[in-house]
Formats: sequence, structure tokens, C-alpha cells
Amino acid sequence: MLLFNSFMFCGLVCMISQIILDNTKLTPGHITSMFVCIGALLSFLGLYDIIRDYSLVGSSIPITSFGNALYQAALEGFQEHGFIGMFNNLLSTTSAGISGAVFFGFMFSLLFKIKD
Repeated sequence: MLLFNSFMFCGLVCMISQIILDNTKLTPGHITSMFVCIGALLSFLGLYDIIRDYSLVGSSIPITSFGNALYQAALEGFQEHGFIGMFNNLLSTTSAGISGAVFFGFMFSLLFKIKD
């Protein structure tokens, strides 16, 4: 049942983003940014914990998990060190994910040619 729940959550996120992409003039970059903000909002409202309990690893795969990670890191830094700590912890906690995305994006751009 766990695999099914994970698949359903990821599939739901993908389905919603595809519907938005097909029916609006938003670009994939806009949709990605929107889903990061939605993940942070769900985390702020305490709903992302419920989603994580329901789908476990399925909640860590889509881009909404990055918004959750950003919010949790900022909150932890704010609680420990105040306003400035929010920014320090935000960058240190999520830097591995950001660095990995930049590195693998660069590597794939070297390996594959862009098609029109």
C-alpha cells in the first residue's frame, strides 16, 4: 500500500502540473516555482507532515518537497538564531540539493544535444 500511496501522490502532483501547463500560458519554470511555493505553504499550514505520513518517500520526490525543505530550514534557523539565522540555515541546509541540480544539469547539457 505504501508504494501505491507514493505513486498516487507523485502522480497527482504531475497530473496537476500537466493540466496547468496544457490549459494556461504558464511556462514550466513558472509551474515549478509555483509548486515550490505550494510546498512551503503546505509545510507552513502543517499539511506536508500529513502528506509525508501518508506517502512517505513519495512526498520527497516532487518539487513540492524542496519548498518544504526551504520552509523547514528557514524556520529552524529563525528559532535558533533569529532573523539572520533564517537565511544562514536556509542556504546551508538546501545547498546540497541546489548544487546537485546545477551539477547534473550541466553534465546532461554536455551529454545531450538540444532538439527544436
